[in-house]
Amino acid sequence: MSSILPVIVGILVLGLAAQLLANRLRIPSVLFLILLGLLVGPEGLGFVSIDTFGAGLSTVVGLSVAIIIFDGAFHLRREKLELAPRAIIRLTTLGAAVALGGTALAVRYFLHTDWGIAFLISALLVATGPTVVTPILEVITVREHVEAALEAEGIVNDVTAALLAIVIFETVVVGDERSHVPVYFLQRYAVGIGVGIVVAIVVYALLTRVRQPAGDAPQTARLVVLTGALAAYGLADSIFPETGVAAAGTAGFVLGNLDLPHREEIEGFNRDLTLLVLSFVFISLAALIDVGALLGLGFGGIAVVVAVTLIVRPLIVAAATTHWRFSAGERYFLSLVGPRGIIPASIATLFAIELETAGNSVAAQTLAGTVFLVIFITVVLQAGLARQLAEYFEIEPMRTIIVGGGRVGRTLATRLENRGENVILVDSDSATVERLRQEGFSAHHGDGTSTETLQEVRIDNAKLVVATTADDDTNLLVSQLASTRFDVDRVLARVNTPENVDAFETLDVDAIDVSSATAWTIDNEIERPALAHWMNELGEGHDAQEIVVTAAELIGTTIRDLDSEIPDGCIVAVIARDGETHVPEAGTVLEEGDRVTFIGREDAVRTAVKRFHPRD
Repeated sequence: MSSILPVIVGILVLGLAAQLLANRLRIPSVLFLILLGLLVGPEGLGFVSIDTFGAGLSTVVGLSVAIIIFDGAFHLRREKLELAPRAIIRLTTLGAAVALGGTALAVRYFLHTDWGIAFLISALLVATGPTVVTPILEVITVREHVEAALEAEGIVNDVTAALLAIVIFETVVVGDERSHVPVYFLQRYAVGIGVGIVVAIVVYALLTRVRQPAGDAPQTARLVVLTGALAAYGLADSIFPETGVAAAGTAGFVLGNLDLPHREEIEGFNRDLTLLVLSFVFISLAALIDVGALLGLGFGGIAVVVAVTLIVRPLIVAAATTHWRFSAGERYFLSLVGPRGIIPASIATLFAIELETAGNSVAAQTLAGTVFLVIFITVVLQAGLARQLAEYFEIEPMRTIIVGGGRVGRTLATRLENRGENVILVDSDSATVERLRQEGFSAHHGDGTSTETLQEVRIDNAKLVVATTADDDTNLLVSQLASTRFDVDRVLARVNTPENVDAFETLDVDAIDVSSATAWTIDNEIERPALAHWMNELGEGHDAQEIVVTAAELIGTTIRDLDSEIPDGCIVAVIARDGETHVPEAGTVLEEGDRVTFIGREDAVRTAVKRFHPRD
C-alpha cells in the first residue's frame, strides 16, 4: 500500500495541473491527460505499469466510469433532448449500427483479424462518451442542439458499447454463441435500465421524504446521490458484468430530470468529483498504452483510424443531422469531432489481459493496439483541435460581451443567459472575476478599454457589446472601440450622468440613462404593476423575444399564418416597421425588415424564435 500511495497522489497532482493548464489554454483536458499518461507509463518514466494497481484496477476504473457516466447523464435534461430529438435517436440507433458494421469491416479488411475480434473492436469503438465530450464542451461554446446531440450520443453510446462488447466477448470470442448476441444485449440493457430506475426512485424518496437538520441537508443530499450512483453500478454489475454503466447512466438521467432539493450543491459536488476521477483514470489507462503494439499495427492500424474517423463518422452524422436546424458547418464539426474515451480503453485493457492469459497474445495485442491507437489519435487530433474546428466552421454562437461585472452587469448577464445567450463578462478586478466564475458566469479578467482585452474575448464574434460600469468615461471608451474599431452590430451603454447621453448617441450607441430608466421603472410600478412584474420576471417561466424578418418563408405571410405555426403559449405582441411600433391584426402582412416580438411561455417563445430565426 505504501508504494501505491505516492503513485496515486502523483497522478492526482498531475491531473490537477493538466486541468489548470487546459483551462488556461482553452484546450480539452483529455489531451494533456493522455500525454501525461504516456509520460509516466512504461514507455516513459516508468512510474506506472500494469502491475502497479494489481487486480484492483478494473474495480477502480469501473467505479470511476460510473461516476463519470452518472454526472454526464445527470446534466442531460429532457428539455435539452427535445432540441434535437431526431438527430439523437439516429445517432444512438442507426449511428451505433453503422459504427459497429463499418468499423468491423475496416478492422477485418486492414488488420486481417477473424470476425469475432473485428466485431469486438468495433463494439468498443461505438463509444464516444462524456469523458471526452465534456472537456471539449467546456472550452468551446456551440448551439444547444449541437451540444445536446454530442452529450446524448456520448452517454447512450458509451452504455451501448460497454454492453455490446461484453456480450460479443462472451458469446462470439469465447463462447462461439453468435445467435445469442441480440438476446443477451437486450437482456443486459433492460437490467441496467431497470436497476437504474429503481435506485433513482429510492434516492429521490430519501431526499424528499426523510427530513434532515437544515445545516446537514446539502451535505446529506450530495452523499446520498453519490451513494446512489455507486449502488446502481454495483447492483447491476453483480447481476450481469458491465451492466453497471447502464444503471448509473439511467439513475443519473432520471434524477437529473426530477425536482431535487439542493440541486446546485449536488451538481457542483458531482462535477468536482468527476474531474478528479477523470484525471486519475485517463492518466492511469494512458500509462498502460503499449507503444510497440500501436506501431506493430503498421499501415493497417492507420487505415482503420482513417476509416473510422473520415468515412464511418461522416456517414453517421450525414444520416443523423438532416434536420434544417443543423447548419453545414455544424455537420462538418460533428463529423470531425467524435473522440473515443474511457469505456473502450478500460474494457479493451480487461479483455486483452484475459486473451493474453488464454494464450491468444496476437488477438490481445491487436485488440489493445487498435483501440488505443484510435483513442490516442482521436483525442490528440479531434479533441486537441476542437476549438480551431469550431472557429473554422463558424459554429460558435455570436457573443454578448458585457464590460463591467458589478451588480448591473451581473444581473443583465443572468437575464441574457436565461434566454440562451452566449455571455462573456469582462472586469478589471481579479476578485470580481473570481466571484463571477464561482457563480457560474463566463468571466474574463482584463481592461475593457483595451483593444487587446477585447480581442481576447473574441469581440470579432460579438453581436452585442454592453458597457455597464459606474464610470461614464470608461463606458464611452468601450463603446467607441466596439462601434468604430471593431464594427460591432449593436452597442449599448449605461450612462450615469444624464448630461453625457449626447456624447454616446453621437457614436450611434444606445445610451441607457440610469436616472430616466429608474424613473420609468417606478412609473411602471405605479401605473401598470402587473405588466411591470411580468417584465421583471422574464426568464423565470416566461419570455419576450424579437426577431427580424429576413427569411423568404416569412416575407408576405400574414399574422394569421404565423400564429398557426407557432406553439401554444406564445403570441405575436407587436411589430416594429419604419420606426413605428404597433399591435398587428390577423391580416397584417409581414415585410422584410419587420421586427416581430413574441411573448409567452419561455419554452414556447424559444421554439418560435428558433423556428423562424434559427441562427441567432
